[in-house]
Amino acid sequence: MNITDVRVKKFNGQNRLKAIAAITIDECFVVHELRIIDGKAGLFVAMPSRKMPNGEFKDVAHPINQETRNQIENAVIEAYNLLPDE
Repeated sequence: MNITDVRVKKFNGQNRLKAIAAITIDECFVVHELRIIDGKAGLFVAMPSRKMPNGEFKDVAHPINQETRNQIENAVIEAYNLLPDE
């Protein structure tokens, strides 16, 4: 799997949500609504999710192994860090 494009929209403010991203995989599949969040241990990428009737959030799309999760997170955070501060 190759992440062939990463698009990030940064947000201003004091919110923990720092940006929203979309990735393109192998130039043929796009995943939107990845969230870059400032957590206790630093930035992390939350996968797209939706709120269930019981109030819990369930991922809509997510990697099935740690290697793929790391590849996605590294690409998204790298693209975020390359954006100028607004």
